[in-house]
Amino acid sequence: MLLTAPVFAASQSLAPAPAQPQQKAQQVWRMQDAAPTASLRGIDSVDGTVAWASGSGGSVLRTVDGGAHWQKCAVPDAATDGATLDFRGVQAWDATTAFVMASGPGDKSRLYKTTDGCRTWTVDARNLEKDGFWDAVVFQHGEYGFASRDAHTGVLVGDPVEGHFDTKVMNSGDDRLIADAGCGAEEGQAAFAASNSSVFVFGSRRYILGVGGKAGASVMISPLLLTGVATSSCRRVPVPIAGGNESSGVFSVWFKDRRAGMIVGGDYTKPNESAGTAAWSADGGAHWTASATPPHGFRSSVQWSESLQLWITAGTNGSDISRDDGKTWLPLDNGNWNALSLPFIVGPNGRIARLNPAALPLSR
Repeated sequence: MLLTAPVFAASQSLAPAPAQPQQKAQQVWRMQDAAPTASLRGIDSVDGTVAWASGSGGSVLRTVDGGAHWQKCAVPDAATDGATLDFRGVQAWDATTAFVMASGPGDKSRLYKTTDGCRTWTVDARNLEKDGFWDAVVFQHGEYGFASRDAHTGVLVGDPVEGHFDTKVMNSGDDRLIADAGCGAEEGQAAFAASNSSVFVFGSRRYILGVGGKAGASVMISPLLLTGVATSSCRRVPVPIAGGNESSGVFSVWFKDRRAGMIVGGDYTKPNESAGTAAWSADGGAHWTASATPPHGFRSSVQWSESLQLWITAGTNGSDISRDDGKTWLPLDNGNWNALSLPFIVGPNGRIARLNPAALPLSR
């Protein structure tokens, strides 16, 4: 239930190069009028034209015109306590079908589904653990994780219950989330409900989960992904991300293919601290290397853009890009952001913006 609130210079010969100027926020991210003032933490772009967003106060939004207009959806369970729910995650397949996940203690963690463009919602799952807290619900992006989304292969992860991460899976050919043997958790270990991206799904019961807390920052590799056999233990891999307290660890995980991945995080109480905020892997998550030039602060979300061939990461003090697979990062802006689903980005006070690729720097 870890909640969020919120360089090395390139060199020529032996002398450091001058710092690169940051791009203006309104140039890189074009702000959009979404009306609600909710803190937005969930964003899912289906194709750049259709996208869904979610946040506090039971807020769910949808656009079908690339963000020119954002529709305020019906509040799930509006007649009871829907307006008190904090929708930290959203996953969508088209303009009519989507899941939203509420994060909160006990029964305040729920999963809702709509099939009529968010006019009505049905409860798909409820947290039955009084000490539980759901952190993310993520579905596979097609075969190997990167094309169109597979509506029948997903993972819902919550904080540890009785020594294991509360984990539910949806297997191919099914349409129900069922309890699964989650990764074992050390004392003081938990995931973050920051951007609905603390877990990345490669296939049925094949995923990598980023965690933090007092036990330190690490990633958990599911047994089927690790060995191809459904054994009882995940592999815990320590990572060079800031950790060791309840506010720090891995907040977001993304892979652009089976081997090349990125994790970001840090300590959300120290938004301007850049050390230990990003690391990259070239072997499917077995080993991680800290970015030589990290993002310029704590980061809660990261994503690969196939069309632009670069990585983008964002957090409460701005965003950054990397064109060399996370080895070095270049600041983009100093805005307050929570989550990414390119080309969109969201943050507190109803902030939604769309990426303006023409404003991106061409190189470091």
